[in-house]
Amino acid sequence: MKSKKELAKKLSYLDKFDNPVVNLEQYSTDSEIAAEALWFLHMNNGINGKILADLGCGNGILGIGCLLLGAERVYFVEKDKNAIDLAKRNFETLKLRNGAFVNKDVFEFDKKVDAVIENPPFGVQEEHADRVFLDAAMKISDKIYSFHKLESHDFLEKYCNGFRVELLFSFNFVLRKTQRFHRKEKHYVKVGFFKIDRKV
Repeated sequence: MKSKKELAKKLSYLDKFDNPVVNLEQYSTDSEIAAEALWFLHMNNGINGKILADLGCGNGILGIGCLLLGAERVYFVEKDKNAIDLAKRNFETLKLRNGAFVNKDVFEFDKKVDAVIENPPFGVQEEHADRVFLDAAMKISDKIYSFHKLESHDFLEKYCNGFRVELLFSFNFVLRKTQRFHRKEKHYVKVGFFKIDRKV
């Protein structure tokens, strides 16, 4: 990838959820937002040559972006079989290599990695759903890059004991109407992209 724009374009072609599962909060990460976050990590030596885990990978956009930017290996971890199959199809369509697909809960995944990248549930359907992802990430890596509601900054600093929390970017996430009970075609949520580093 020669530019952030080229990365965003490539990610925009990935297939998204046809029938997202409500209680899993399966909203596809916007390709422009994914490219912005990943390109920043790429330019700061956070991806190239690294072994990474994409926890709750969904359609695989974050992990696939990492592979496009030179990651040595990416573990795509997802408990929903339909989602992991979707991520694998996207991976195969781009003819990528060095991806491993793990169909299990994130807390069951125990391989140590250089960094975790994740966009966990925001806890709309199940309060504190993101804690499972944080616990899993802190168990397998000293470095975590994670999307959370912007208002979660204080919570992250308290919950991630022994880690430094830094807000890298803030975005307006667009959540599109995917369920019958959604009243608006688009709903915007203020989201932060956080770097969570283990203290030495």
